[in-house]
Amino acid sequence: MQEIERKFLVKSDRFKNEAQTKYRIVQGFLNTHAERTVRVRIKGDEAFLTIKGKSNDAGTIRMEWEKEIAVKDAEALLAICEEGQIDKIRYEIGLGNHTFEVDEFSGNNKGLIVAEVELAAEDEAFEKPDWLGEEVTGDVKYYNSQLSKKPFCDWN
Repeated sequence: MQEIERKFLVKSDRFKNEAQTKYRIVQGFLNTHAERTVRVRIKGDEAFLTIKGKSNDAGTIRMEWEKEIAVKDAEALLAICEEGQIDKIRYEIGLGNHTFEVDEFSGNNKGLIVAEVELAAEDEAFEKPDWLGEEVTGDVKYYNSQLSKKPFCDWN
């Protein structure tokens, strides 16, 4: 139930040539409190309800609980979510012992591309692909819950 991950900006679209899988994600938030978020997500032909706790100071570790739900239930829950849905294409790229999840956002977050890698330990070493840019782990504005409230198009 503990998630350890690091997040990076992506500096080129070369990752697309390395992707093993690609699918669309639409998600909304039932709750975006600072102590916890409750997310509804449709990922391809599956759906999930996810609760995430507050991150540690470094932004690398937090509690995460996820349960698969029926797509029709997720669609109904999306209708009552807070304003600001997230729409993105996720690319999964295996590199060494890790999988990078690269999210290419659309809608109000178009132009933003972020990569995440999940780790077994906070200080675990991992291979960094050449398309990986600046690390933004712990920068709250890159959290999906915050992108739903203050999208990338409003950052200027």
